[in-house]
Amino acid sequence: MARITVSDLSAALEKLQAQMSELLARMERLENPQRGALAAEASLKPAVAQPAAVPEAVASAAPSGITEEELVAISAAIGAYLGVRAHIRQIRLLGSNAWAQQGRVSIQASHSLQG
Repeated sequence: MARITVSDLSAALEKLQAQMSELLARMERLENPQRGALAAEASLKPAVAQPAAVPEAVASAAPSGITEEELVAISAAIGAYLGVRAHIRQIRLLGSNAWAQQGRVSIQASHSLQG
């Protein structure tokens, strides 16, 4: 069994602390894009690769309920499904009771009727 020295433990602890601070900085940039961008500019560390930016036309046309991260996720999902990068012109939420109505029909159809 290999012997572990105090200096080895100290070096490992410093490495873990550096990784933890880097992860916290990345998490801060993801949760707070404005404040995270300012912190990234202030630090001298190389920037972490970010997902492709959503075109301004899509971002400005997006309703206030959809964040930029959600737009990027939707764009990535469409790209993965189609296999090519698609141009998103509009995103809108369609309200529909079709799923609920179909569920009710299914449940009612499963009951036996007595006549």
